[in-house]
Amino acid sequence: MALVEHEFHFISGLPRSGSTLLSAILGQNPRFHTGVTTPVAGIVSAVLAQCSAGGEFALTVSTEQRRAMARAVFDSFYVGCERPVVFDTNRGWTAQMPLLMDLFPNAKVLACVRNLGWVMDSLERLYRANPYEQTKLFGSDSERATVLSRVDALGQHNRMVGAPWSALKEAFYGDQGQSILVIDYDILAQQPAQVMELIYGFLGEDPYPHDYDNISFETPDYDVPMGLPGLHTVRSAVSLQTRPTVLPPDLFDQYAKLSFWLDDTPASRCGVLRIRDGD
Repeated sequence: MALVEHEFHFISGLPRSGSTLLSAILGQNPRFHTGVTTPVAGIVSAVLAQCSAGGEFALTVSTEQRRAMARAVFDSFYVGCERPVVFDTNRGWTAQMPLLMDLFPNAKVLACVRNLGWVMDSLERLYRANPYEQTKLFGSDSERATVLSRVDALGQHNRMVGAPWSALKEAFYGDQGQSILVIDYDILAQQPAQVMELIYGFLGEDPYPHDYDNISFETPDYDVPMGLPGLHTVRSAVSLQTRPTVLPPDLFDQYAKLSFWLDDTPASRCGVLRIRDGD
């Protein structure tokens, strides 16, 4: 079997913000390979750590060799993939934009976002839906004690919400921002056809007739070990479900104010996907 030469793009952004839904939609296109978070970013980081300053082999491995090894990780991981366009998903990619753009100058990053209050609300709902499971999201009884301690833990800069938020903010205002499209979950869920049209234009791909009423994507083997069944479950039809928040109002508002991508600032080089009524 001949090896397929792949074109790489990336899905990143915040948790509970539509990256799984976006993967499910894109995966309907027979040219596209998508999935849940992969270990590629972690493997690349581990490889570079072995030959970077302070490592045992730093003086014996050139920059050219490091670049080649990093590129080889992608080719090795996707060696059996027959679809020519690969979307690798990892929330850490937005913290690695210089590396990505050097390896893949034509790559695009689709960064899924959502009002951070609703991100925290969604994770809190998952936690409450599994009262007999001590999820791996929290490292101690003190962290999981109350909604205040749980949200505070998740929001720290090295944790599930805080880390990708920080990485996205770095990329949003960085030099490679022109390669990033920020996609708001609410807009994707309400107007998927219009959003996908803009995404295809951003990618430089021909449009594809997606079926937004028959989405299939479920990964129980991935979610259960984390102690959060349903984390990557996608409803069969794309829609926006409205509900009141389970968070205390002041806590919700505290995080809702952190949506920096809504600012109309010339400092950002990103494309922010905004669809208004009548567009």
